Amino acid sequence: MTYCVAIDLDDGLVFASDSRTNAGVDQVSTYSKMHTFEIEGQRVFVVLAAGNLATTQSVVQQLKRDMEEGADESLATVERMSDAADYLGRLNREEAEKHSEALSRSGIKAEATLIIGGQIGQDAPAIFMVYPQGNYITTSQQTRFLQIGESKYGKPILDRIIDPTTPLGDAARCALVSIDSTIRSNLTVGPPIEVMVYERGTLTFDHYLCLETDDDYLRSLTQAWDMNIKKAFTDLPRFDWESAHEPKQRGTRVSRGSGKTAGSSSTKAKKPHR
Repeated sequence: MTYCVAIDLDDGLVFASDSRTNAGVDQVSTYSKMHTFEIEGQRVFVVLAAGNLATTQSVVQQLKRDMEEGADESLATVERMSDAADYLGRLNREEAEKHSEALSRSGIKAEATLIIGGQIGQDAPAIFMVYPQGNYITTSQQTRFLQIGESKYGKPILDRIIDPTTPLGDAARCALVSIDSTIRSNLTVGPPIEVMVYERGTLTFDHYLCLETDDDYLRSLTQAWDMNIKKAFTDLPRFDWESAHEPKQRGTRVSRGSGKTAGSSSTKAKKPHR
């Protein structure tokens, strides 16, 4: 499985992805799911990939080939980020269709879902999620991040922290915590974790991290998050009954050494007539 996230902020973009692929319990491998394309000073793109590995690798190779060979349409020629999403969507659909019939007979899906983000010239940075069918969505003022893969475990922290004004450093840490939370709950997601931070208007990549399991920063971040989330939990307001000296109990209470029950009549039982 996979988990990738891209965040669109006033100051730029943040991308993060795990590197585990899983084709069964005995076929776990490591592949980068983050791919960069750059014409320094002119345009930059990051592509995050989830889904069928063969399809995503074919799409990425075609993106590179089109740029290198000067194709009429490529990431080097598209005029807007939405055009890049259109172009990527078409490649994704075409690559999946090549093998979908043969793969479907084996019960395998050729589909892939992709995120593309970046900036072209002086246009605003943007991110798009491209579906297997070729269509796509982008962010909004209310929804500043897009996720693909095993997204449910990492979404709560993003919902609570991310807004348009979140600083890039905070957003990058939030993305790492989001992936760490997913790794804790899903064994199909795993390190190395890749993080790319793009500063708006720079048109170059300066801030990239690849964090292995034993990376000092990743370990300290995980430990700090665990410690502080546990502290936050223990600091939650107490229930009224937790601080009461004699907490009320529900149900029937039997007094020791007596057959009487709480709330029963104190009148002595009469002897039966002989």
